[in-house]
Amino acid sequence: MVAPPPTGIYVPVPTFFSKPDPEGIPALDLATQTKHGLHLASNGIRGLVLLGSTGEAIAVTNGERKTLLAHIRQEMDKAGHKDYPIIAGTATQGIDDTITQLQISKDAGAQWGLVLAPGFFATCLTQEGLKKWYLAIANRSPLPILIYHYPAVSNSVALSASTSTTLSSHPNICGAKLSHGDLSLHTQLASSPLPSMSHDKFATFTGLGQQLLPVLTVGGAGAIDGLAAIFPKTVVRLYEMIEKGDLMEARKLQEVVARGEGLVVGHGVVGVKEGVRRVLGWDSECRLPLVKGLGEEKWKEWEGVVAELDEIEKGLS
Repeated sequence: MVAPPPTGIYVPVPTFFSKPDPEGIPALDLATQTKHGLHLASNGIRGLVLLGSTGEAIAVTNGERKTLLAHIRQEMDKAGHKDYPIIAGTATQGIDDTITQLQISKDAGAQWGLVLAPGFFATCLTQEGLKKWYLAIANRSPLPILIYHYPAVSNSVALSASTSTTLSSHPNICGAKLSHGDLSLHTQLASSPLPSMSHDKFATFTGLGQQLLPVLTVGGAGAIDGLAAIFPKTVVRLYEMIEKGDLMEARKLQEVVARGEGLVVGHGVVGVKEGVRRVLGWDSECRLPLVKGLGEEKWKEWEGVVAELDEIEKGLS
């Protein structure tokens, strides 16, 4: 049996890119990537998810995957964060391609893989097909894997509770990230009495920090949350309040976090990068087809809640 990632708050880290070259392709910015990762690790974040959907995985080559993961592992170790949890995302449609990326990730120092459901054939996919796809990957994966259920980026493909429950019995599948608003599904997985779904075997993480309080109350392991890329201490404090049972104060903070999460839900990685630049001072390009920046008018919609969160963040030790 493989162990799932430890409970807590993880960040789906944006991939930092420098200014575009003459052909318009921005290169990896490993220096900024390191600064951001160390900032998160030093402010309560339990682990990093690299090269997920927020990490623009589909725009990163396998060679760059190896370089980025190995560099962050090395820098974490050098900074005293030995064996710091690193989860590597995959976003391919094919079994062999996914296995290749998981092998590269393991060789570069990742401890788990986060495997996005395939969405190309969404209109004719069945739950049976999805189960067989994940099982074929789990059988060959050099890393223990988590199921990544994110309908918004996988052509609305949905995995049923029974599909995830079946997959949980595989010894190389150790959890799930659920990036959708279906709390019923979170509850059915995180509160399941089945031995294969016990929390030491299968961890259920929400991908939406605005759901953290209800998800933890039904047995969730934590969150893999984009807003925490900007305000790590705030989201970690919310997690700690809920775990301690301080629900009255947690509700107040959850409300502010929920409003801030609108930036992430509404603008995805572009919004996360904009927030990181404006709040933390670390700039990054995006790779096409994404275009950097929200613009001043759009950003004004978020200035109020961002300022509120920034004040909370600066007041936390």
